[in-house]
Amino acid sequence: MKYAPIDSQLFIQNRKNLAKSLKPGSIAIFHSNDIMPTSADGTMTFIQQTDIFYLTGIDQEESILIMAPDHPDEKFREILFVRETNEEIAIWEGKKFTKEEATEISGIENVIWNSEFYKVLDSLVAHSEFIYLNINEHLRATKEVQTRNDRFAKWCLKKYPIHRYERLAPIMHELRAIKSEIEIDLIKKACDITEKGFRRILKFIKPGVKEYEIEAELIHEFINNRSRGFAYSPIIASGFSSCVLHYVENNKECKDGDILLLDIGAEYSNYNSDLTRSVPVNGQYSKRQKEVYQAVLNVHRAAIDMLVPGNVIPEYHKEVGKVMEGELLKLGLINKTDIKNQDPSSPAYKKYFMHGTSHHLGLDVHDYGNIYRKFEPGMVFTVEPGIYIREESLGIRIENDVVIKENGVEDLMKNIPIEMEEIEEIMNSGS
Repeated sequence: MKYAPIDSQLFIQNRKNLAKSLKPGSIAIFHSNDIMPTSADGTMTFIQQTDIFYLTGIDQEESILIMAPDHPDEKFREILFVRETNEEIAIWEGKKFTKEEATEISGIENVIWNSEFYKVLDSLVAHSEFIYLNINEHLRATKEVQTRNDRFAKWCLKKYPIHRYERLAPIMHELRAIKSEIEIDLIKKACDITEKGFRRILKFIKPGVKEYEIEAELIHEFINNRSRGFAYSPIIASGFSSCVLHYVENNKECKDGDILLLDIGAEYSNYNSDLTRSVPVNGQYSKRQKEVYQAVLNVHRAAIDMLVPGNVIPEYHKEVGKVMEGELLKLGLINKTDIKNQDPSSPAYKKYFMHGTSHHLGLDVHDYGNIYRKFEPGMVFTVEPGIYIREESLGIRIENDVVIKENGVEDLMKNIPIEMEEIEEIMNSGS
Protein backbone atom coordinates (compact mmCIF):
# COMPACT_ATOMS: atom_id res chain seq x y z
CA MET A 1 0.00 0.00 0.00
CA LYS A 2 1.19 3.48 -0.81
CA TYR A 3 -0.67 5.30 1.97
CA ALA A 4 0.61 6.07 5.47
CA PRO A 5 -0.48 3.82 8.39
CA ILE A 6 -3.96 4.50 9.80
CA ASP A 7 -4.59 4.74 13.53
CA SER A 8 -5.93 1.30 14.59
CA GLN A 9 -8.37 3.05 16.94
CA LEU A 10 -10.53 3.68 13.88
CA PHE A 11 -11.04 -0.04 13.32
CA ILE A 12 -11.30 -0.89 17.01
CA GLN A 13 -14.11 1.62 17.47
CA ASN A 14 -15.85 0.51 14.29
CA ARG A 15 -15.94 -3.08 15.59
CA LYS A 16 -17.28 -1.89 18.96
CA ASN A 17 -20.09 -0.07 17.17
CA LEU A 18 -20.93 -3.16 15.14
CA ALA A 19 -20.89 -5.43 18.21
CA LYS A 20 -23.53 -3.21 19.86
CA SER A 21 -25.77 -3.67 16.83
CA LEU A 22 -25.75 -7.48 16.78
CA LYS A 23 -28.31 -9.63 18.53
CA PRO A 24 -27.20 -11.62 21.61
CA GLY A 25 -25.64 -14.95 20.70
CA SER A 26 -24.50 -13.83 17.27
CA ILE A 27 -21.61 -14.50 14.95
CA ALA A 28 -20.82 -12.17 12.02
CA ILE A 29 -18.53 -13.09 9.12
CA PHE A 30 -16.82 -10.79 6.58
CA HIS A 31 -14.70 -11.87 3.61
CA SER A 32 -12.23 -10.01 1.40
CA ASN A 33 -12.86 -9.42 -2.26
CA ASP A 34 -11.48 -11.81 -4.85
CA ILE A 35 -8.57 -11.00 -7.10
CA MET A 36 -10.51 -10.83 -10.35
CA PRO A 37 -9.24 -12.50 -13.54
CA THR A 38 -8.94 -10.83 -16.93
CA SER A 39 -7.89 -13.45 -19.52
CA ALA A 40 -5.08 -15.97 -19.91
CA ASP A 41 -3.22 -15.68 -16.58
CA GLY A 42 -3.97 -11.99 -16.09
CA THR A 43 -5.60 -10.46 -13.04
CA MET A 44 -6.97 -7.07 -12.08
CA THR A 45 -5.44 -5.00 -9.31
CA PHE A 46 -6.78 -6.12 -5.95
CA ILE A 47 -9.19 -3.71 -4.26
CA GLN A 48 -10.36 -4.65 -0.79
CA GLN A 49 -14.02 -5.20 0.10
CA THR A 50 -14.88 -2.03 1.97
CA ASP A 51 -16.73 -3.55 4.94
CA ILE A 52 -13.82 -5.72 6.04
CA PHE A 53 -11.47 -2.78 5.53
CA TYR A 54 -13.77 -0.55 7.62
CA LEU A 55 -13.60 -3.09 10.46
CA THR A 56 -9.96 -4.19 10.25
CA GLY A 57 -7.81 -1.97 8.01
CA ILE A 58 -6.47 -5.14 6.40
CA ASP A 59 -5.78 -4.45 2.73
CA GLN A 60 -4.93 -7.99 1.64
CA GLU A 61 -6.70 -10.72 -0.29
CA GLU A 62 -8.12 -13.89 1.33
CA SER A 63 -8.62 -12.22 4.72
CA ILE A 64 -11.64 -13.04 6.89
CA LEU A 65 -13.07 -11.41 10.00
CA ILE A 66 -15.27 -13.24 12.50
CA MET A 67 -16.97 -11.38 15.32
CA ALA A 68 -18.74 -13.27 18.11
CA PRO A 69 -19.15 -10.59 20.81
CA ASP A 70 -20.88 -12.87 23.35
CA HIS A 71 -18.56 -15.86 23.12
CA PRO A 72 -17.63 -17.17 26.59
CA ASP A 73 -13.92 -17.13 25.70
CA GLU A 74 -12.78 -13.55 25.15
CA LYS A 75 -10.13 -14.50 22.58
CA PHE A 76 -12.83 -15.81 20.24
CA ARG A 77 -14.90 -12.60 20.24
CA GLU A 78 -12.77 -11.10 17.44
CA ILE A 79 -10.74 -13.28 15.10
CA LEU A 80 -8.86 -12.20 12.00
CA PHE A 81 -7.79 -14.80 9.48
CA VAL A 82 -5.00 -13.88 7.06
CA ARG A 83 -3.22 -15.69 4.28
CA GLU A 84 -0.24 -17.72 5.43
CA THR A 85 2.80 -16.89 3.39
CA ASN A 86 5.77 -19.02 2.35
CA GLU A 87 9.05 -18.54 0.50
CA GLU A 88 7.54 -19.15 -2.95
CA ILE A 89 4.74 -16.62 -2.41
CA ALA A 90 7.27 -14.11 -1.10
CA ILE A 91 9.44 -14.56 -4.21
CA TRP A 92 6.61 -14.29 -6.74
CA GLU A 93 4.10 -11.96 -5.08
CA GLY A 94 5.98 -10.26 -2.29
CA LYS A 95 5.64 -10.22 1.45
CA LYS A 96 2.25 -10.84 3.11
CA PHE A 97 1.18 -9.71 6.58
CA THR A 98 2.61 -11.52 9.56
CA LYS A 99 0.25 -12.15 12.47
CA GLU A 100 1.99 -9.41 14.41
CA GLU A 101 1.58 -6.90 11.58
CA ALA A 102 -2.09 -7.79 11.19
CA THR A 103 -2.60 -7.16 14.91
CA GLU A 104 -0.81 -3.82 14.75
CA ILE A 105 -2.99 -2.64 11.84
CA SER A 106 -6.36 -3.94 13.08
CA GLY A 107 -6.04 -4.00 16.86
CA ILE A 108 -7.24 -7.63 16.81
CA GLU A 109 -5.15 -9.82 19.11
CA ASN A 110 -6.28 -13.21 17.82
CA VAL A 111 -4.88 -13.58 14.30
CA ILE A 112 -5.00 -17.05 12.73
CA TRP A 113 -3.91 -18.39 9.33
CA ASN A 114 -6.92 -18.70 7.07
CA SER A 115 -6.26 -22.41 6.52
CA GLU A 116 -7.80 -22.85 10.01
CA PHE A 117 -10.96 -20.91 9.19
CA TYR A 118 -13.49 -23.72 8.76
CA LYS A 119 -12.35 -25.61 11.85
CA VAL A 120 -12.63 -22.49 14.01
CA LEU A 121 -15.95 -21.56 12.40
CA ASP A 122 -17.51 -24.91 13.36
CA SER A 123 -16.64 -24.31 16.99
CA LEU A 124 -17.99 -20.75 16.99
CA VAL A 125 -21.23 -21.60 15.20
CA ALA A 126 -21.93 -24.26 17.83
CA HIS A 127 -22.06 -21.48 20.45
CA SER A 128 -24.18 -19.13 18.33
CA GLU A 129 -27.88 -18.74 17.65
CA PHE A 130 -27.69 -16.07 14.93
CA ILE A 131 -25.36 -16.00 11.91
CA TYR A 132 -24.93 -12.61 10.24
CA LEU A 133 -23.95 -12.79 6.56
CA ASN A 134 -22.56 -9.94 4.48
CA ILE A 135 -24.29 -9.59 1.10
CA ASN A 136 -24.04 -6.48 -1.09
CA GLU A 137 -27.42 -4.73 -0.90
CA HIS A 138 -26.41 -1.38 -2.37
CA LEU A 139 -29.23 -0.04 -4.54
CA ARG A 140 -26.85 0.57 -7.46
CA ALA A 141 -25.02 -2.74 -7.18
CA THR A 142 -24.53 -4.91 -10.26
CA LYS A 143 -24.55 -8.56 -9.22
CA GLU A 144 -23.46 -10.49 -12.30
CA VAL A 145 -20.31 -11.80 -10.61
CA GLN A 146 -20.42 -13.86 -7.42
CA THR A 147 -18.19 -12.54 -4.61
CA ARG A 148 -16.44 -14.47 -1.83
CA ASN A 149 -19.15 -13.23 0.53
CA ASP A 150 -21.82 -14.57 -1.87
CA ARG A 151 -20.16 -17.97 -2.19
CA PHE A 152 -19.68 -18.23 1.55
CA ALA A 153 -23.32 -17.33 2.23
CA LYS A 154 -24.49 -20.07 -0.13
CA TRP A 155 -22.16 -22.59 1.53
CA CYS A 156 -23.07 -21.48 5.04
CA LEU A 157 -26.84 -21.77 4.53
CA LYS A 158 -26.35 -25.34 3.37
CA LYS A 159 -23.83 -26.26 6.07
CA TYR A 160 -25.83 -24.83 9.00
CA PRO A 161 -29.47 -24.99 7.84
CA ILE A 162 -31.24 -24.69 11.20
CA HIS A 163 -29.43 -21.61 12.52
CA ARG A 164 -31.15 -18.25 12.35
CA TYR A 165 -29.72 -15.92 9.73
CA GLU A 166 -29.49 -12.13 9.76
CA ARG A 167 -28.37 -9.45 7.26
CA LEU A 168 -25.28 -7.36 7.91
CA ALA A 169 -25.96 -4.87 5.11
CA PRO A 170 -28.60 -2.76 6.93
CA ILE A 171 -26.31 -2.47 9.96
CA MET A 172 -23.28 -1.52 7.88
CA HIS A 173 -25.31 1.07 5.96
CA GLU A 174 -26.38 2.57 9.30
CA LEU A 175 -22.86 2.64 10.78
CA ARG A 176 -20.85 3.70 7.76
CA ALA A 177 -23.10 6.66 6.90
CA ILE A 178 -21.61 8.59 9.85
CA LYS A 179 -17.90 9.26 9.43
CA SER A 180 -15.51 9.57 12.37
CA GLU A 181 -12.92 12.34 12.51
CA ILE A 182 -10.23 9.90 11.39
CA GLU A 183 -12.29 9.00 8.34
CA ILE A 184 -13.01 12.64 7.53
CA ASP A 185 -9.28 13.39 7.70
CA LEU A 186 -8.62 10.55 5.22
CA ILE A 187 -11.28 11.89 2.85
CA LYS A 188 -9.72 15.36 3.23
CA LYS A 189 -6.38 13.87 2.22
CA ALA A 190 -7.97 12.41 -0.91
CA CYS A 191 -9.51 15.83 -1.64
CA ASP A 192 -6.14 17.55 -1.15
CA ILE A 193 -4.50 15.19 -3.65
CA THR A 194 -7.32 15.90 -6.09
CA GLU A 195 -6.68 19.62 -5.66
CA LYS A 196 -3.02 19.14 -6.59
CA GLY A 197 -4.03 17.26 -9.71
CA PHE A 198 -6.59 19.88 -10.72
CA ARG A 199 -4.20 22.79 -10.26
CA ARG A 200 -1.59 20.90 -12.32
CA ILE A 201 -3.87 20.37 -15.30
CA LEU A 202 -5.28 23.91 -15.34
CA LYS A 203 -1.91 25.09 -16.65
CA PHE A 204 -1.70 22.15 -19.07
CA ILE A 205 -5.09 22.45 -20.79
CA LYS A 206 -5.12 24.27 -24.13
CA PRO A 207 -6.52 23.80 -27.64
CA GLY A 208 -5.01 20.73 -29.28
CA VAL A 209 -4.37 18.82 -26.06
CA LYS A 210 -5.86 15.31 -26.01
CA GLU A 211 -8.22 14.26 -23.22
CA TYR A 212 -5.99 11.26 -22.45
CA GLU A 213 -2.98 13.52 -22.04
CA ILE A 214 -4.89 15.36 -19.30
CA GLU A 215 -5.72 12.00 -17.72
CA ALA A 216 -2.01 11.12 -17.75
CA GLU A 217 -1.11 14.37 -15.97
CA LEU A 218 -3.67 13.61 -13.28
CA ILE A 219 -2.59 10.02 -12.64
CA HIS A 220 1.02 11.20 -12.31
CA GLU A 221 0.08 13.75 -9.66
CA PHE A 222 -2.20 11.34 -7.80
CA ILE A 223 0.29 8.49 -7.55
CA ASN A 224 3.09 10.90 -6.73
CA ASN A 225 1.07 11.84 -3.62
CA ARG A 226 0.58 8.25 -2.35
CA SER A 227 -2.80 7.66 -3.98
CA ARG A 228 -3.58 4.34 -5.69
CA GLY A 229 -4.94 6.46 -8.52
CA PHE A 230 -8.41 7.51 -9.61
CA ALA A 231 -11.26 6.85 -7.19
CA TYR A 232 -13.41 5.98 -10.25
CA SER A 233 -13.08 6.03 -14.02
CA PRO A 234 -12.26 9.67 -14.81
CA ILE A 235 -14.54 11.73 -17.04
CA ILE A 236 -12.49 14.13 -19.18
CA ALA A 237 -15.11 15.33 -21.60
CA SER A 238 -14.66 18.15 -24.09
CA GLY A 239 -17.23 19.67 -26.41
CA PHE A 240 -20.36 17.60 -26.94
CA SER A 241 -18.96 14.86 -24.67
CA SER A 242 -19.50 17.22 -21.73
CA CYS A 243 -23.21 16.40 -22.15
CA VAL A 244 -22.59 12.63 -21.82
CA LEU A 245 -22.94 11.92 -18.11
CA HIS A 246 -20.68 8.87 -17.94
CA TYR A 247 -18.30 9.59 -20.80
CA VAL A 248 -15.05 7.71 -20.13
CA GLU A 249 -13.41 7.27 -23.54
CA ASN A 250 -11.18 10.33 -22.96
CA ASN A 251 -9.80 10.05 -26.50
CA LYS A 252 -10.70 13.31 -28.24
CA GLU A 253 -8.80 16.50 -28.97
CA CYS A 254 -9.80 19.54 -26.92
CA LYS A 255 -10.91 22.26 -29.32
CA ASP A 256 -10.69 26.05 -29.06
CA GLY A 257 -13.97 27.46 -27.74
CA ASP A 258 -15.12 24.20 -26.15
CA ILE A 259 -15.87 23.58 -22.49
CA LEU A 260 -14.00 20.72 -20.81
CA LEU A 261 -15.93 18.89 -18.08
CA LEU A 262 -13.62 17.15 -15.60
CA ASP A 263 -15.21 14.65 -13.20
CA ILE A 264 -12.16 13.34 -11.39
CA GLY A 265 -11.14 12.26 -7.92
CA ALA A 266 -8.20 10.71 -6.15
CA GLU A 267 -8.39 7.76 -3.80
CA TYR A 268 -6.34 7.72 -0.61
CA SER A 269 -6.14 4.77 1.81
CA ASN A 270 -9.32 3.36 0.19
CA TYR A 271 -11.24 6.58 0.92
CA ASN A 272 -12.45 8.60 -2.03
CA SER A 273 -12.90 12.12 -3.31
CA ASP A 274 -15.23 13.22 -6.11
CA LEU A 275 -14.67 16.56 -7.89
CA THR A 276 -16.22 18.09 -10.99
CA ARG A 277 -15.16 21.31 -12.67
CA SER A 278 -16.02 22.67 -16.10
CA VAL A 279 -13.24 24.79 -17.62
CA PRO A 280 -12.71 26.60 -20.94
CA VAL A 281 -10.24 24.83 -23.22
CA ASN A 282 -8.79 28.17 -24.38
CA GLY A 283 -8.61 29.63 -20.88
CA GLN A 284 -11.45 32.10 -21.30
CA TYR A 285 -15.15 31.37 -20.71
CA SER A 286 -17.44 32.67 -23.45
CA LYS A 287 -20.42 34.82 -22.55
CA ARG A 288 -22.79 31.84 -22.86
CA GLN A 289 -20.50 29.53 -20.91
CA LYS A 290 -20.35 32.12 -18.12
CA GLU A 291 -24.14 32.38 -17.99
CA VAL A 292 -24.61 28.64 -17.67
CA TYR A 293 -21.67 28.21 -15.27
CA GLN A 294 -23.02 30.90 -12.95
CA ALA A 295 -26.47 29.28 -13.00
CA VAL A 296 -24.98 25.93 -11.95
CA LEU A 297 -22.84 27.61 -9.29
CA ASN A 298 -25.97 29.29 -7.89
CA VAL A 299 -27.70 25.91 -7.60
CA HIS A 300 -24.56 24.35 -6.11
CA ARG A 301 -24.43 26.94 -3.31
CA ALA A 302 -28.15 26.73 -2.63
CA ALA A 303 -27.87 22.95 -2.38
CA ILE A 304 -25.02 23.15 0.15
CA ASP A 305 -27.19 25.39 2.33
CA MET A 306 -29.89 22.67 2.36
CA LEU A 307 -27.53 19.97 3.65
CA VAL A 308 -28.54 20.43 7.28
CA PRO A 309 -29.37 17.93 10.03
CA GLY A 310 -32.96 16.74 9.75
CA ASN A 311 -33.36 17.07 5.98
CA VAL A 312 -33.70 13.92 3.82
CA ILE A 313 -32.50 13.20 0.28
CA PRO A 314 -35.93 12.99 -1.46
CA GLU A 315 -37.06 16.35 -0.05
CA TYR A 316 -33.61 17.84 -0.60
CA HIS A 317 -33.57 16.81 -4.25
CA LYS A 318 -37.08 18.21 -4.71
CA GLU A 319 -36.03 21.61 -3.33
CA VAL A 320 -32.83 21.66 -5.38
CA GLY A 321 -34.99 20.98 -8.42
CA LYS A 322 -37.00 24.11 -7.69
CA VAL A 323 -33.85 26.22 -7.60
CA MET A 324 -32.67 24.66 -10.86
CA GLU A 325 -36.07 25.39 -12.41
CA GLY A 326 -35.62 29.08 -11.63
CA GLU A 327 -32.13 29.16 -13.14
CA LEU A 328 -33.29 27.41 -16.33
CA LEU A 329 -36.11 29.95 -16.66
CA LYS A 330 -33.58 32.79 -16.48
CA LEU A 331 -31.44 31.07 -19.12
CA GLY A 332 -34.45 30.72 -21.41
CA LEU A 333 -34.07 26.95 -21.61
CA ILE A 334 -37.57 26.35 -20.24
CA ASN A 335 -40.59 28.63 -19.92
CA LYS A 336 -43.61 28.94 -17.65
CA THR A 337 -45.75 26.96 -20.09
CA ASP A 338 -43.28 24.05 -19.86
CA ILE A 339 -43.63 24.17 -16.08
CA LYS A 340 -47.42 24.47 -16.18
CA ASN A 341 -47.75 21.45 -18.47
CA GLN A 342 -45.05 19.30 -16.85
CA ASP A 343 -45.60 15.80 -15.54
CA PRO A 344 -44.86 16.01 -11.76
CA SER A 345 -42.96 12.70 -12.00
CA SER A 346 -40.76 14.15 -14.77
CA PRO A 347 -40.49 17.93 -14.24
CA ALA A 348 -39.42 20.22 -17.04
CA TYR A 349 -36.00 20.94 -15.53
CA LYS A 350 -35.06 17.26 -15.95
CA LYS A 351 -34.48 17.85 -19.67
CA TYR A 352 -31.31 19.75 -18.75
CA PHE A 353 -30.55 18.35 -15.26
CA MET A 354 -31.38 14.67 -15.29
CA HIS A 355 -29.39 13.25 -12.36
CA GLY A 356 -29.44 13.63 -8.58
CA THR A 357 -27.56 16.33 -6.71
CA SER A 358 -25.89 14.38 -3.91
CA HIS A 359 -24.78 10.95 -2.79
CA HIS A 360 -22.93 9.61 0.25
CA LEU A 361 -19.12 9.47 -0.12
CA GLY A 362 -16.54 7.45 1.78
CA LEU A 363 -14.91 4.06 1.29
CA ASP A 364 -17.15 3.70 -1.75
CA VAL A 365 -17.64 6.60 -4.14
CA HIS A 366 -21.39 5.94 -3.97
CA ASP A 367 -21.10 5.11 -0.30
CA TYR A 368 -23.50 3.39 2.07
CA GLY A 369 -26.54 5.19 3.42
CA ASN A 370 -30.33 5.01 3.39
CA ILE A 371 -31.85 7.81 1.26
CA TYR A 372 -34.78 8.11 3.69
CA ARG A 373 -32.57 8.59 6.75
CA LYS A 374 -32.46 12.14 8.06
CA PHE A 375 -29.17 13.97 7.61
CA GLU A 376 -26.90 13.82 10.64
CA PRO A 377 -23.56 15.40 11.58
CA GLY A 378 -20.70 13.31 10.21
CA MET A 379 -22.40 12.40 6.93
CA VAL A 380 -20.26 13.20 3.88
CA PHE A 381 -22.00 14.08 0.62
CA THR A 382 -21.14 15.20 -2.87
CA VAL A 383 -22.95 18.27 -4.21
CA GLU A 384 -23.05 18.10 -8.02
CA PRO A 385 -25.73 19.98 -9.96
CA GLY A 386 -25.30 20.35 -13.71
CA ILE A 387 -26.88 21.77 -16.84
CA TYR A 388 -26.45 19.88 -20.11
CA ILE A 389 -27.49 21.63 -23.34
CA ARG A 390 -26.92 19.01 -26.02
CA GLU A 391 -27.99 21.30 -28.85
CA GLU A 392 -25.18 23.69 -27.84
CA SER A 393 -22.61 20.96 -27.04
CA LEU A 394 -22.36 22.60 -23.63
CA GLY A 395 -22.34 20.67 -20.38
CA ILE A 396 -21.52 22.32 -17.05
CA ARG A 397 -21.29 20.42 -13.76
CA ILE A 398 -19.79 21.66 -10.50
CA GLU A 399 -19.11 19.24 -7.66
CA ASN A 400 -17.58 19.50 -4.20
CA ASP A 401 -17.50 17.09 -1.25
CA VAL A 402 -18.88 18.33 2.07
CA VAL A 403 -19.42 17.02 5.59
CA ILE A 404 -22.47 17.94 7.63
CA LYS A 405 -21.67 19.51 11.01
CA GLU A 406 -23.86 20.42 13.98
CA ASN A 407 -23.94 24.06 12.88
CA GLY A 408 -23.42 24.17 9.15
CA VAL A 409 -21.44 22.37 6.48
CA GLU A 410 -17.68 21.97 6.07
CA ASP A 411 -16.63 22.07 2.43
CA LEU A 412 -13.77 19.59 2.10
CA MET A 413 -12.87 21.12 -1.29
CA LYS A 414 -13.04 24.77 -0.30
CA ASN A 415 -9.44 25.30 -1.45
CA ILE A 416 -10.08 24.01 -4.97
CA PRO A 417 -10.73 26.84 -7.47
CA ILE A 418 -14.42 27.15 -8.30
CA GLU A 419 -14.94 30.79 -9.34
CA MET A 420 -14.57 31.42 -13.08
CA GLU A 421 -12.14 34.29 -12.56
CA GLU A 422 -9.75 32.18 -10.48
CA ILE A 423 -9.89 29.30 -12.95
CA GLU A 424 -9.13 31.66 -15.85
CA GLU A 425 -6.31 33.32 -13.94
CA ILE A 426 -4.56 30.02 -13.21
CA MET A 427 -5.07 28.76 -16.78
CA ASN A 428 -3.45 31.90 -18.18
CA SER A 429 -0.64 32.25 -15.62
CA GLY A 430 1.86 30.18 -17.56
CA SER A 431 3.98 27.32 -16.24
